[in-house]
Amino acid sequence: MIELRHVSKSYPNGVKGLHNINLTIHPGEFIAVVGLSGAGKSTLLRSINRLHEITDGEILIDGASITKASGKELRTIRRGIGMIFQSFNLVKRTTVLRNVLAGRVGYHSTMRTLFGLFPDHDKELAFRALERVNIVEKAYTRSDELSGGQQQRVAIARVLAQEAKIILADEPVASLDPLTTKQVMDDLKRINQDLGITTLVNLHFIDLARQYATRIIGLRAGEIVFDGPVEEATDDVFNHIYGRPIQQEELLGDLVG
Repeated sequence: MIELRHVSKSYPNGVKGLHNINLTIHPGEFIAVVGLSGAGKSTLLRSINRLHEITDGEILIDGASITKASGKELRTIRRGIGMIFQSFNLVKRTTVLRNVLAGRVGYHSTMRTLFGLFPDHDKELAFRALERVNIVEKAYTRSDELSGGQQQRVAIARVLAQEAKIILADEPVASLDPLTTKQVMDDLKRINQDLGITTLVNLHFIDLARQYATRIIGLRAGEIVFDGPVEEATDDVFNHIYGRPIQQEELLGDLVG
């Protein structure tokens, strides 16, 4: 379970990324976080795994405070939180397999991972992860030879090899075409359902949020302005989240079926 208690984040320039966020996320949920650019979506996700340090409040993962954790405790908590980025964040000049094995770094010493000395168990996990996203045949291909969609599936496999309990996906399909978007979102949804991994996805497209999420959180100017089941996320609700009538470019419509 993830708990945010009175969480605020202010940047050095005075901009408030988050303001007094109170939120409880239950195990196994698939949540879409929506809102305009600058609403605080990325700040929210990056605060949960402490890529951003919050200004006030506290964040707990399964009852343990990631806000106060340091050293070995912080490393252990972060091991259970997988991050997927819009830009994939792969080492482009190395193989797909090596990129997936990077998900195991938190389980070993720095020296061991620096020289790529991963045990057979880790390699088995990596291959199983690649099979789950249907890209195992690319295991020994350099990552920079893959399409954008393939690279994002490698990033998902890396999180699976990490054995994360939580997936935070920050605009994972923003740079992909509609068909590839559907494939990546299908992978995330299937993993959520099959493995029970709690999944939070920042999305720009409203129809994707409606199609894949069970719960929608709407942010505006760093504050939660909607939090409820997808069935309650009407056009009027989205108009309220965005502070204006939603535009066609914020829909994906029939392109994803």
